[in-house]
Amino acid sequence: MQRHSITLAHPTDWPGFRHAARALVLANVPPQAVDWRCQADVADDLFAPEPTASNTLPSAAPDAPTLRVPPDFVRLCEQLILHRDPARFPLMYRLLWRMAHGGAEGEAARHDPLDADRMLAHHMARAVARDKHKMHAFVRFRPVVEQCGQTLHMAWFEPDHHITVANAGFFIRRFTQMRWAILTPDASVRWDGQQLHTGPGAQRSDAPPPDAGEALWLTYYRHIFNPARLKLNMMKKEMPTRYWHNLPEAALITELAHTAHERSARMVEAEPTVPRRRINPVVQRPRGGTAG
Repeated sequence: MQRHSITLAHPTDWPGFRHAARALVLANVPPQAVDWRCQADVADDLFAPEPTASNTLPSAAPDAPTLRVPPDFVRLCEQLILHRDPARFPLMYRLLWRMAHGGAEGEAARHDPLDADRMLAHHMARAVARDKHKMHAFVRFRPVVEQCGQTLHMAWFEPDHHITVANAGFFIRRFTQMRWAILTPDASVRWDGQQLHTGPGAQRSDAPPPDAGEALWLTYYRHIFNPARLKLNMMKKEMPTRYWHNLPEAALITELAHTAHERSARMVEAEPTVPRRRINPVVQRPRGGTAG
């Protein structure tokens, strides 16, 4: 069986994967005969074939299957390719191959919720979605004055998966009027107020250090902390500890958690306070016509 090595331009090269996968399916190349890799993997592997030679795609077979895939499968693959596991490429091609060749295998790949490949694909897609959500919640910008005199808000984040560029749209919509940049180990994105610019990965030292505004935020966080509502296990589930070293407020969590019980007891024992201003109850007027 002839083997085919496909080298993609980068870890999230969806157009490249889609083009190669379509050609391989139409040439009746089974999943076990395809090796998937990225250019960065080839650069690290001294024994890897040359990328230009490895991407020679075969011609379509005379009995090539009719290739039709549902839109939800395309959307699933657009999420899967953002996952960091190298097994995502063989998994996507295996699902595509099974759907293209129909039969019971194709139906299972499309609809069976207990199919092993389908379960793994949705598990990986959910992991990507969770990582995107965590990035929405845990990015912290710090202002930097550039040489031109304009302020650029910069942030450092360490995602689990290749979500930086795909997630930039959220920050554009939320901070459209603000000039910002997000640095990660895999990639960097910068919004100049009009256009998004993408670049290579960075180091944590490239991000700005804490500033006076951060001290103000920590003071605010300390004052709004409610010890009576602290559920440490739940907090760690929603804000995993691996993110803490990049969150300024995380420096206060240990201290506030240790004193939560004592502070809650003082709140219970304290005398009730009288509101500064009395709020009069709203009088409900009867509806309908006037009484005759």
